[in-house]
Amino acid sequence: MKNTQRIIVIIITISFLSCNSNADQKQTDENGKVEISKSELKKYENIFKDLKEYLAKENGKLWNHQLYGPILLVDEKDRIIIANEPDSKNILTKNGKVYTGILPKEINIANTAMDWNGKVWTMLMLPLPKDYHEQLSLFTHELFHRIQTEIGFANLHQKPCNHLDKLNGRIYLKLELEALKKALRTNDKNVQTKHIKNAVLFRLYRQQLFPEAKESENSLELNEGIAEYTGTILSNWNDKDLKEHYIQAIDTLYTNTTFVRSFAYRTTPIYGYFIKQKNENWNKEISNKTDLTVYVATQFNVSISDDLENTIEKIRNEYDYQGIYDFETERDRKQKELLAKLEAKFEINPILTIPIINMNIRFSPGDLIPFKDIGTVYQNIRITDNWGILLVEEDALIGKRWEKVIVSEPTEISDKIIKGEGWKLELNEDWKLEKIKEGNHIISRK
Repeated sequence: MKNTQRIIVIIITISFLSCNSNADQKQTDENGKVEISKSELKKYENIFKDLKEYLAKENGKLWNHQLYGPILLVDEKDRIIIANEPDSKNILTKNGKVYTGILPKEINIANTAMDWNGKVWTMLMLPLPKDYHEQLSLFTHELFHRIQTEIGFANLHQKPCNHLDKLNGRIYLKLELEALKKALRTNDKNVQTKHIKNAVLFRLYRQQLFPEAKESENSLELNEGIAEYTGTILSNWNDKDLKEHYIQAIDTLYTNTTFVRSFAYRTTPIYGYFIKQKNENWNKEISNKTDLTVYVATQFNVSISDDLENTIEKIRNEYDYQGIYDFETERDRKQKELLAKLEAKFEINPILTIPIINMNIRFSPGDLIPFKDIGTVYQNIRITDNWGILLVEEDALIGKRWEKVIVSEPTEISDKIIKGEGWKLELNEDWKLEKIKEGNHIISRK
């Protein structure tokens, strides 16, 4: 089937500090009706009320657009929905001042924007972050995604940033981030500007080393980066705590398996924060066609020498280049060993190939591994499609054209449930497992 005939919905899950869910008193009765305690109802009524009042005071100032709208809070354990308003098909039931129901199993649960039952909703996974500012940042990040098509950020075709899993890609991203950290740690405007300019120079040099980087990084930063800027700016942190949040977020990024999808959550918000000190309405000047690197470089009057490489060599030691180089060289060695294991799993040993038709996928952007020129390995995903539901906890390879997903060979097979190492597939009735050659299998329609 041609790409133009396929519908692919991508849901990205970001980890935040979460509150203890043991206190939640939600359950369903024997008829599937949601039962929720009065204290629990009151808690969510207050969350919606406080958020609505906060954004009413903000009054759409950041984007000239009101952010508050339909919200679904969904518990991953039991798929119970707590919403702030009814759906148009009356699936949700009024329960005090909120609306409750059960999310169909074919819909992935994640922090995202989604069309469902006649409305565009903001969906958030429960439990919510227990820190007020983290919670507010999460809400406003995802509320931005709900309205982004209306304010100039539609049709952002994101391309993979696979260069950020390569040695120099990672080194010069880290140098850029270290320069931004130093800018955040000083109140001296001249020193601050110097570090910001150096950060931009590291970015420009990285994009010079990897020509494909400019377009792929920009598309992700315009989508997730601008959403995260919205979330952090509207998080109600004071200036000191906001800067500390940015620094801690960079350090957390370093713990991710890869940076290929997660870097934009760290770069764009920080550049936006600094530009906002000069131009409070800068974000209203950009759209889905803006080149953010050029925009930032212009804002800070970054001049590029004819010999950028020589300039980089002069400034990089200020940001622990040697330490970063040593760490990333060792990481690169280990990554090559990992890729060799993945090559055995997906190119030598028997596999199961599943077609992508109308896919809805949930994954974490910090756990992706670019695999040769074939596609990307996702370490933990949930996929729904015409054939059923695939849950993977250990390695699935998705083709670079999003035409197929590959997992290891099946080891347990029944009519509806098929399992393999680190994965489980629940098949719909009109689909079957078919053995082909050399121990390989495919999923096909009956």
